Amino acid sequence: MCSLFVFITSRVYFLAPFLVIISVTCLGSAFSLLNAFLPLLVSNHKHVHFETTSIYELDGLNSESRSTRHVDPDQLTKDLERSSKISSKGVGLGYAAAVGFQFFSIGVIILFNKLGLAKNNPTLPIRVILFLVGIWWAAFTVPTLLWLRPRPGPPLPSQSTKRGLSSCVNSPFIFYLFFSFRSFWNTLTRAFRLRQTVMFLAAWFLLSDAVATISGTAILFARTELHMSTIALVFLSLTSIASSMIGAFSWPRVASRLSLSPKTVLMACVAGMELIPLYGLLGYIPWIRSLGVGGLQKPFEIYPVGILHGIVMGGISSYARSVYAPLIPEGNEAAFFALYAVTDKGSSAVGPALVGWIVNRAGTIRPAFIFLAVLVLLPGPLLWRLDVEKGREDAGRMASEAALDGGYVRVGGHEERED
Repeated sequence: MCSLFVFITSRVYFLAPFLVIISVTCLGSAFSLLNAFLPLLVSNHKHVHFETTSIYELDGLNSESRSTRHVDPDQLTKDLERSSKISSKGVGLGYAAAVGFQFFSIGVIILFNKLGLAKNNPTLPIRVILFLVGIWWAAFTVPTLLWLRPRPGPPLPSQSTKRGLSSCVNSPFIFYLFFSFRSFWNTLTRAFRLRQTVMFLAAWFLLSDAVATISGTAILFARTELHMSTIALVFLSLTSIASSMIGAFSWPRVASRLSLSPKTVLMACVAGMELIPLYGLLGYIPWIRSLGVGGLQKPFEIYPVGILHGIVMGGISSYARSVYAPLIPEGNEAAFFALYAVTDKGSSAVGPALVGWIVNRAGTIRPAFIFLAVLVLLPGPLLWRLDVEKGREDAGRMASEAALDGGYVRVGGHEERED
């Protein structure tokens, strides 16, 4: 879908929204499935295999006793540490790729301008860049296809196995459409039975809304209030993304050095995000306003803010899913991370809409910093009360109940039907 943008001209501009909708839908689905591998990568880590095999299999303990490792506090600490490291490396590499490709894109734009290729077609450079984005995306699916193992578990139901639904639905597309909505509803009802999971998702709903709103408001503020040029905004974006990469790689080292839990790191990142709107509110203090600098009165001030934003974003992107992963019942990773994605994207319109209302009433963007300061604080109490150990215990209990009800038992990392 990204590559097809190379054919979008003024004559067929109306096709662009459809390409955007399909590509963003694919991206969201890809991230949900990507995140679903995180708990499996942790539980099947070579160190976990060594620890659990020697204890449980050699000592002859049954599967019920083996499941107790999921609620063991020491094991939880080790799993959270591994989850954070894997997640941070993945996020850091993603940001590194983003920085590299943005620099490459700038080079493409400069090359087109130097050669005069964009004189008669000003949209050609960006269309070529989007074409290359699609090629980049497609190329890096190859390692996934070659080396990533299939997730264990029962196969996807078909019309032949779901006779009640297939009797009234002839189209496979309609069948899987109904199946997906029903699966999502079942996941939602299961999630509401897990108090700690619901608490995290509520916090994530508020936090992701705050992050999206701050990012959009900062760009709008830089453009309209600070009158920054397009090139300056591009460098601001690069600064933030590069800082996110540094943050993703650095937070695990900080956590290890200070013996911080993933939840503590996540709360520290929320506190760091709170500093951004608070700094903008300094512009209301008379003596700072009289200085003409401080409180985002000068364009250069937004670059340190962008660095702070990137560092905390690297931590939030890495540690949010690490904190969430233990709260998922085993075998339901994809479904619950789809709920995680819905919670993330479902809130992204709330904050910007309220900021737009505030700006429309006030005629300036700075009063929106008050709303942002409150919005960033809202998930704090929920994260503070979150008990990851209790949440993992509840999730393990639900997974055991589901395995007994569904007749599936886990054998060697896979699920097989019990006769």
